Amino acid sequence: MSRASAEIIAEYGPFAGSSRVNGVTYDGRNVWLATGEKLTAVDPDSGRTLRSIDVAAHAGTAFDGRHLFQIAEDRIRKIDPQTGRVLATIPAPAKGGDSGLAWAEGTLWVGEYRARKIHQIDPETGAILRTIESNRFVTGVTWVEGELWHATWEGDETELRRIDPQSGKVLQQLAMPPGVGVSGLESDGGDRFFCGGGGSGKLRVVRRPKSRGPAKAKA
Repeated sequence: MSRASAEIIAEYGPFAGSSRVNGVTYDGRNVWLATGEKLTAVDPDSGRTLRSIDVAAHAGTAFDGRHLFQIAEDRIRKIDPQTGRVLATIPAPAKGGDSGLAWAEGTLWVGEYRARKIHQIDPETGAILRTIESNRFVTGVTWVEGELWHATWEGDETELRRIDPQSGKVLQQLAMPPGVGVSGLESDGGDRFFCGGGGSGKLRVVRRPKSRGPAKAKA
């Protein structure tokens, strides 16, 4: 296992009209921020706000290539990003204790914050397909190039962790500066992580390090 300090390469916000960033996703062009009562698209290179969708956005956010998925209380909503219309709703596995959200290999991956778990679920029904145990509170979740990463946030300590998706073993750790929390986590598919800053209302961009140790393919 390797441990290093996270390299923050950009910081944006707080953003007008919002005081929190609960969840984060990336649609290939824009970063979407869940800010409580709306989803806001921002330019990842400048932090400029582009547009917003009025929808409850209390925790994690994901993008499947066409649609946004957003945790709102104890439900996950499938949203058309063009119109803002809610297309479908499924139960969230932690029944309101859910945190991060990611899309990979045709399924959703949902963090359960205090239970220290990540659930893989069916995006059509919400059925839990399998569960990965962590030993820290789970906030954001993301997949990139076969790697499963999640954020932890306990007290003043926050890390980004790469874990073995089969065993949950920690393979890499990136420590955020003291007092800098991560609520949502998303990758751009390359060398950047987008990190929601919770009550700070900020979006931080962290450089993704080169992998160390074996990576497992997504199940």
